[in-house]
Amino acid sequence: QVQLVESGGGLVQAGGSLRLSCVASGSIFSIDAMGWYRQAPGKQREWVATASSSGSTNYADSVKGRFTISRDNAKNTVYLQMNSLKPEDTAVYLCKAERVRTSPLPYDYYYWGQGTQVTVSS
Repeated sequence: QVQLVESGGGLVQAGGSLRLSCVASGSIFSIDAMGWYRQAPGKQREWVATASSSGSTNYADSVKGRFTISRDNAKNTVYLQMNSLKPEDTAVYLCKAERVRTSPLPYDYYYWGQGTQVTVSS
């Protein structure tokens, strides 16, 4: 079993910054990609950013240039540095681990964290 725990959310004024962390623990052999999603009240969950084990990163257009995703593979941890925050960034931010292997066998699993609330005031 694998668990993801996010931290770092909070209340910040528009223009401010926050850094989110997500730690994966449990029976982990490898994790291909780790990413961040967000869900605002009454809206669908949307993808924010992804970091692969090779170091490549991708961002949604809405956060490009303001958010930076990074990863510490040795610690099974992914970070999201969020700068120049806007009220529309307010949401629960969830971490996702993709193509997780718990052994050398080629069986892939996907896991979600519980989320951390980010609130940006105007």
